[in-house]
Amino acid sequence: MLSPLLRAVAQLQDPVFLGVVWRSLALSGTVFLGLLAGSVWAVEQVVARPGWLGWLAGLAGGVGAALLALWLFVPVALLIATLYMDRIAAAVDRRFYPSLPVPLGAPLAVQAWDGLALGAQVLALQVVALLLAILLPGVGLVLGWLVAGWAIGRGLFMGVAMRRMGRPEALRRHAELRLTVLAQGVALALAGSVPGLNLLVPVVGTAAMVHVLNRSR
Repeated sequence: MLSPLLRAVAQLQDPVFLGVVWRSLALSGTVFLGLLAGSVWAVEQVVARPGWLGWLAGLAGGVGAALLALWLFVPVALLIATLYMDRIAAAVDRRFYPSLPVPLGAPLAVQAWDGLALGAQVLALQVVALLLAILLPGVGLVLGWLVAGWAIGRGLFMGVAMRRMGRPEALRRHAELRLTVLAQGVALALAGSVPGLNLLVPVVGTAAMVHVLNRSR
């Protein structure tokens, strides 16, 4: 069931994949620094106090802001990577499925909206997962991974499928392949919790979903 992910990882040396990884890293890093700076400034405004108490409050707030910004790094990277989804999918098609026709799927506006919805959905679910991990240690962490895996898998699959078909047909295909898509999504969510590997999640995930869709056809 995880063979699509293994195929995707095997193509990581592809120049197209590497280019997307570096672009996503640069853009994500810029957003991360902006989130961090804004969060620290906001904390300083709220907890500003004279003396060493103010310094300690500012330090604690800065650490908390840094952790929050780091937690949001994955969904932001995922959102940015959707901008390059077509480039990644085309590279997979060229290598593994050269006989496929030129993709003629949903309108670009529909695909773009779905990509934005994916980023917002994963962002919201990351916040929910964080709350679950705090309120329900252990159980909350597992639930958070499952929820994030479902969102990542479904979002990436829909983005890939809509390159070649309309949204209603893509939804039907997702329903038929939900277990395989969920397996890829959970594995990607687990990788997304590991610093360094999380940068590869959007690229590898997109490529894996191309394999899930094309092999099922």
